[in-house]
This record gives sequence, C-alpha cells and structure tokens, in this order.
Amino acid sequence: MGTSLLEFDGLHITLPVKGAHRTVIHRVDLTVPTGSAVGLVGESGSGKSLTARSVLRLLPPGARVGGDVRFDGSSVSAMDPAALRTLRSREVAMIFQDPRAHINPLRTVGDFLTEGLVTTRGERRGAAEARASDLLREVGIADAPRRLRQRPAELSGGLLQRVMIAAALITEPRLLLADEPTTALDVTTQAEVMAVIDEARVQRGLAMLFITHDLALASAVCDRIAVMYAGSVVEQVPAALLYDGSCHPYTRALLASRPDPGAGAQPLRAIGGRPLSASEAGPGCAFAPRCPAAQDLCTAERPLPEPTGEGRAACHFPRLAHEGAPGTDRRTRHV
Repeated sequence: MGTSLLEFDGLHITLPVKGAHRTVIHRVDLTVPTGSAVGLVGESGSGKSLTARSVLRLLPPGARVGGDVRFDGSSVSAMDPAALRTLRSREVAMIFQDPRAHINPLRTVGDFLTEGLVTTRGERRGAAEARASDLLREVGIADAPRRLRQRPAELSGGLLQRVMIAAALITEPRLLLADEPTTALDVTTQAEVMAVIDEARVQRGLAMLFITHDLALASAVCDRIAVMYAGSVVEQVPAALLYDGSCHPYTRALLASRPDPGAGAQPLRAIGGRPLSASEAGPGCAFAPRCPAAQDLCTAERPLPEPTGEGRAACHFPRLAHEGAPGTDRRTRHV
C-alpha cells in the first residue's frame, strides 16, 4: 500500500429538516491508501452513501460540513469550481447502485460513455467511441459496437451495471467510489459484476471505497473494513482479521447474525433493540442501548476511535466486547 490518497478527518454533516439542522454524520475518520480497497459496511441509514458523496461534494442542498475530506492532500471543501471539475471528471469516479436512475433513458449508451471525453477532454468522437468499445469488451459486454447504439431500456440490469463500470473507468480515475453496485442484481450477476470491478481495479492500481451491506463480500474484495453505525465509523480492521480481530460489539453482533450454511439448523442471532439514526444518537455511544457489554460510561460519553491491535475501535471497553459480545463463537468465521 502507498500513501493516503483519500482522507476523512473528523467528517461531520448536518442537513436542514423542518427548519432545524439534524446531524446525519457524527464523525468519520478514515483513510484510503493509494492502490488499496476499503470496505465501508453498515445498516441502511448509517451514513455510508453520504460519506462517499462528500468526496465529490454531491450533498443535498443546505448541508453543513465540518471536519475535512482530502484527496491527495487537497481539501475538497476548499476547492474552487475548476479544481472541483477536475476532481469529478478525471480523478474520482463513482459507480452508483441503481444505474437506471443515473443514465439518461433517451440517450444511447455510446452517448453516455463518450460525452465526457468529447466535451471535457476534447477527444474526437471516433476515438472516444473506439475507447468505449474497448472498455465494454473489457467489462464483459460482447458486440460492443451494437451496444453503443442501444438505449438503457434495451439492456438488462447486469449489462447496464457493467456500462456504469465502463463509464467510471473511461476517465482513467485514481479512485473509485462504489456505492452498493450490486444491490439490484441477482446473486450470480452480483458475483460477476464484483469480479469485473475488482479485476479492473487491480489491473489499473486504483484505490476504491466500496460501500456494501455484505460483510463477507467486503472482506473478500477489500484490504480493510470500516464499520459504520448511526453516522460514525465505529471500527476499522484489516479484512483478513475481520472475523478474529474485530473488537467493537456492533461488528461482533453483525458477524454473529449472519447465516452460516455449515452450522446446521441453528436459529439466527438477532441484534436486540432497533437501529438508531444519527440524529437520534445521544451524548454517549449510539450502540449502547443494544450492547450486551454496555456500562454507565457508555451512555454518558461518546467514545473516540482508539488503537486495538491492528485496528481501531470507538468503544470504551473493546476487550470486554470482544470476549463477551455475540460473534466470538468460532462458527461465525465461515463465509
């Protein structure tokens, strides 16, 4: 791994809701080194997508941002319009989870793929189409010239997601933001699409921030895992140590709640209580109401990320959580 290409330093975001600003991101401290893949895992509403969108300043109107997001040492919030255009068109590309919502249904696939090259970089149309055809073949789409003439409605979900991957790669970025790119696909197509993304990333030496609900998938394709809960990153750990080395009780509970095909007729372990949104979190640890290892300090004071071996966890009692929280059973290590 190289130096840090992307850094989140105390990221804090609020959004206007009914005349007041509500916190949607409490604290994100996270780095993505050059050429590495970091998985950002958490429940719906935990703040994963907003964290990724902050890299490109694609936040809802009225958002207030604290802390800092830096790309290659430069603060994204301090970028002028020209620098921000360069960031979006050349340095960072985003693969969205719903391709049909991000491709103009009235334009052809060829128009979608080549528009940036022609209008932003001044490439000739023919050269841009040749490059788009090569990329379509690279991501597993046969008969590329015909596909360039088609419109999005003529392609299946799996093919359209591959088009989105090609669109992200065509600008030759240094960082990929993959926001749950396989959510709407069947299991077989999910595996194929993730293989395409991972192979393309490795071949080009790209860094990637990969957002997903799937711990097993994240650990399979990423170098490091970051777990979010209620607007904060609560743990970071090397992917190889996720099952044995994670310390935060929420991470351990997530691991324990996964179905295990080798465990026989065992009931699933549900996480007690209900998930909190970031705006509901009190002064203490947001997971404390659901945590079997919680103590008085947990409800009174929000923990800051601290080193835990080769990882970091925002927990007052990480050793107690590792030893006593659900998820320490060896059967949870099966993928």
